Amino acid sequence: MDESAPLKMVLASASPRRRQLLADAGYAFEVVPPEVDESAFPATASPRAHAEQLALAKARSVATHYPDALVIGADTLVDFAGEIIGKPRDAADAERITKKLFSAPHKVITGLALVRLSTSTQIVRSDVTTVYPRQMTPEQIAAHIAGGSWQDKAGAYAIQETGDAFVERIEGSLTNVMGLPLELLEGLLKDLPGH
Repeated sequence: MDESAPLKMVLASASPRRRQLLADAGYAFEVVPPEVDESAFPATASPRAHAEQLALAKARSVATHYPDALVIGADTLVDFAGEIIGKPRDAADAERITKKLFSAPHKVITGLALVRLSTSTQIVRSDVTTVYPRQMTPEQIAAHIAGGSWQDKAGAYAIQETGDAFVERIEGSLTNVMGLPLELLEGLLKDLPGH
């Protein structure tokens, strides 16, 4: 392989939010959704370890098809007092999650994995942001559930869509809460050999 050629990057994610974050940060990359059955990974580990395990599984599933590329895998979940909260199953589950999360501060954790099989590169880290929610009225919760923006989102909300209404403040990375901690990613990319 020509060492002077730019390193090909592949985002192992079907998330439009991750794609947008990476594009807005100026990276050139391809998108290949991973084939990972998340239910095959029971949440027995700590929330941080669980997010890292899933991010690595996603990156490795795509890396097998792109051994020369640097594959980025990510998995975002919410840690509510040690309980792992992922994507809601349905509207009733989204309502239960929303009532719980918007009663007290919680942590958003994104596992981040960089895999390049041809150079045996495998880096796994995670970022944690604490979210301090606003108290939501029953009417606000009902409107949120009816609006459907909770679908396919860890913790049943997207801070970039509803942040002002739902979140008082955060401690940590905003892009982490959105699903891809760019500060962590940039740091890892800088430390990659030959990058």
